[in-house]
Amino acid sequence: MYTTQELAELADFYKNQLLNDTIPFWFPRSFDEEFGGYLLMRDADGSLIDTDKAVWIQGRACWLLATLYNTVEQKEEWLKGAQLGYAFLKEKCFNAEGKMYFHVDRAGNPIRMRRYFFSETFAVIAFAAYAKASGDEEAAELARKIFGTCMQYAVGSLKMDPKFEDTRPSKGIGIPMIMINTAQQLRESIGDPRCDEAIANWIKEIESNFVKDDIRCVMEQVALDGSIIDHIDGRTLNPGHAIEGAWFILHEARYRNNDPAMIDLGCRMLDYMWERGWDKEHGGILYYRDVYDKPVQEYWQDMKFWWPQNEAIIACLLAFLMTNDEKYAEMHKQIHDYAYAHFHDKENGEWFGYLHRDGRIAQTAKGNLFKGPFHLPRQEWYCFQIIQQFLADKSINS
Repeated sequence: MYTTQELAELADFYKNQLLNDTIPFWFPRSFDEEFGGYLLMRDADGSLIDTDKAVWIQGRACWLLATLYNTVEQKEEWLKGAQLGYAFLKEKCFNAEGKMYFHVDRAGNPIRMRRYFFSETFAVIAFAAYAKASGDEEAAELARKIFGTCMQYAVGSLKMDPKFEDTRPSKGIGIPMIMINTAQQLRESIGDPRCDEAIANWIKEIESNFVKDDIRCVMEQVALDGSIIDHIDGRTLNPGHAIEGAWFILHEARYRNNDPAMIDLGCRMLDYMWERGWDKEHGGILYYRDVYDKPVQEYWQDMKFWWPQNEAIIACLLAFLMTNDEKYAEMHKQIHDYAYAHFHDKENGEWFGYLHRDGRIAQTAKGNLFKGPFHLPRQEWYCFQIIQQFLADKSINS
């Protein structure tokens, strides 16, 4: 159990790590003053390993900078940095039909388009946060417009080229999950009347189709009727992804006056996937598991990636603050201690991204097409903010 003093110290720790360790690794040196956006593909010491840009990570970085400006301190450097990302995304990262690329070169010339719309979801939260920070009405209008497009993609009324044939139709938890958080961020930054109902519907979809209480599991993908697809891809679980979804739902429960049904759902999802994902031998959250404990196809299945640890740190802390259940305080201590002992680069700042199962560093890159300034700084930002809010509420009510 955490005392009030321990929670205050924890908030100070996360804030200090964010502002004095994580953010300085990335900014301002990643600002691309020549072409716009950010140069984020970096080695352990911060040196560039590539100048290409992942569009979804450009959006994430823009969101981060604008959010820091909105919630921590109105630093001109952060607002200027957010503007660099906003302009690059708006001017360089859409094709003629309005679909966003996944991968562009330094100048914004397209390299790759992927058959999903996650670049768009991160543009929504980036544009909304930037609109709040800058007062730019065009950015706000674009955020709401792109959110509407994402909603069309999510329900299938707007089509993309399919990735698979129709032989074995399925649906993934990724779409309702990312749309919950996209809507939450849009609502919190600039507001949108569509968000409350849409979020409730996506949470209902997750509970109805992906949460399997009988086997204590959250599926990553299911058949269209919600049943388990007993093939190797259909059986593959991603514990970190489900735990991320759990804290999105707990966050929504808090927004809705501590909705008990949502708290129960979020905690069940966390419990189930902690049981399946926590490495009892070495610590940390494993990357993939099989629902029936069969071999997993992906060769990196037992590695430790950085981001599931970030999501578990948030989820366990939030579950404790909302339930006062000592179990979640102990889980939080376990994942916090493991992650900061193994992933944190004490010499150069930030975290390594990829560890072997036993905790050895697998490779040193801190930025590539999939890793950048998002999961770690979001975790540190969210944790210190939520603790401060909790302690302030406790002080008012005592």
